[in-house]
Amino acid sequence: MKMEAYPIEVEFPDIGVHAPGNTGIPFLFTFESGVAGPHVMINALTHGNEVCGAVIVDELLRARLRPRRGRLTLSFANVAAYARFDPAVPDKARFIDHDFNRVWTAAQLDDLATRSSELDRAREMRPVVDTVDLLLDLHSMHEKSAPLIVAGPLRRGVELATRLGAPGTVMCDEGHPEGRRMRDYEGFGDDASARTALLIECGQHWEKSAVTVARDCTARFLLLAGVAVESDFPAGWLVPLPDEMRVVRVTEPVVARSMDFRFAGSYTGLEVFEKAGTVIGWSDGKAVTTPYDDCVLVMPSVRQLRPGVTVVRLGRILQRIDHLKQKQEQAT
Repeated sequence: MKMEAYPIEVEFPDIGVHAPGNTGIPFLFTFESGVAGPHVMINALTHGNEVCGAVIVDELLRARLRPRRGRLTLSFANVAAYARFDPAVPDKARFIDHDFNRVWTAAQLDDLATRSSELDRAREMRPVVDTVDLLLDLHSMHEKSAPLIVAGPLRRGVELATRLGAPGTVMCDEGHPEGRRMRDYEGFGDDASARTALLIECGQHWEKSAVTVARDCTARFLLLAGVAVESDFPAGWLVPLPDEMRVVRVTEPVVARSMDFRFAGSYTGLEVFEKAGTVIGWSDGKAVTTPYDDCVLVMPSVRQLRPGVTVVRLGRILQRIDHLKQKQEQAT
């Protein structure tokens, strides 16, 4: 895959003004409504170079949005990585020591003998995360791919994603072999719990359209949770729903065994390969092929290539939801 250098179209907000927080945890704010309702969290900067979420949380804090019921938490996660962003080497700001989105197990967080910048920050945020009912984690992607919802492996995550309505692709998966994501932490990934999390991949890291997606999804999430009403958001935050949603079940990751991996084409993600056995790349000289018909490529990228990294996930289309047809039926 060609390693394209994407232009930086988004201004990175100065989040220093938010450093004190209001909870005793830096860069983390919780607001109480005084009315019974869920604890909803909007999280940004799980990765330090994924600016769209930082733009949205910064805007919500400056607008002084307050929940109409329940609690609302607004947070910037890996602020140390964000602080070292350099436009000349933008990918290096993803994390400091290791991926913040691979440390979310109780065992790792309880093991205080192991320290890192990301573990320390996760432990700092953990007491609040432990009380959240509905989490929206705002992300973006290395490559210029269409946005999607990462709903996790459980049915309630997929149901929440389809009720959200956008973006147009819902991905349900088991996570990464490297470690557990924040959206899968404890109750969020437990079938016996009611706690639910969605992760939104809003687009390529630095394109303006990723901010548009992040605003729309955040507004829809807060409306769905009942902590806000439409008039709480500036004009333009909500955009029309896509004509169709599709639910894609990830069946397997393609993991690089070494640095010798390359794709067979310039894939950007969500390509559908009609026939099983289609070659999509080579790993250590061996062909990597699609395991079934109508196989979907999910977030292909070799930008962070190293042994053990997932370079693409393979998915099967489970469901299609025709929003356009629903609108026409409602109109009649």
